[in-house]
Amino acid sequence: MSTPSPALHDITVVVIGPGDYYFGHGRTRISTLLGSCVSITLWHPRKRIGGMCHYMLSERARPPDSPPDARFASEAFELLLYHIDIAGTRPSEYQAKLFGGSNMFTDEAGRRMAIGPRNIEFGQRFLTANSIALIAQHIGGSGRRKLHFDLWSGDVWLAFPEGEGAKIRSYCG
Repeated sequence: MSTPSPALHDITVVVIGPGDYYFGHGRTRISTLLGSCVSITLWHPRKRIGGMCHYMLSERARPPDSPPDARFASEAFELLLYHIDIAGTRPSEYQAKLFGGSNMFTDEAGRRMAIGPRNIEFGQRFLTANSIALIAQHIGGSGRRKLHFDLWSGDVWLAFPEGEGAKIRSYCG
């Protein structure tokens, strides 16, 4: 069963940047621009709710008593799991899509830094550890990605205009 798309003037657009996340419902489109950062979309197909995070690094030594910082994958996931719980749902009821992790940076010697690949690997581990089905991914390579995630349908729209070498995988089931 497909849900009709709302008229453009009926859509609330939420733009998230590095270190941001959003969880919500309704006629909301979440948008972001990625390089070496990674975004994960989570969508509950029955309740038509979900969220997206945009993390920059996998983790940090978190200072005691500090609030979660969504710039770090481990803490962005903590925030998403909090909203999943508040919604009265379980992580395993969500579908995930994983994007980003481009090789954007080199060190002083001109070698590629592994920020993107580490971000990808951390995201994949999180999804597996929480029994969240990964149904699509567009990862790695080089170049920027622009994403739009429609919460009313679970669709993600991707632009990868200057990119190359990405691994694209969609899963069925």
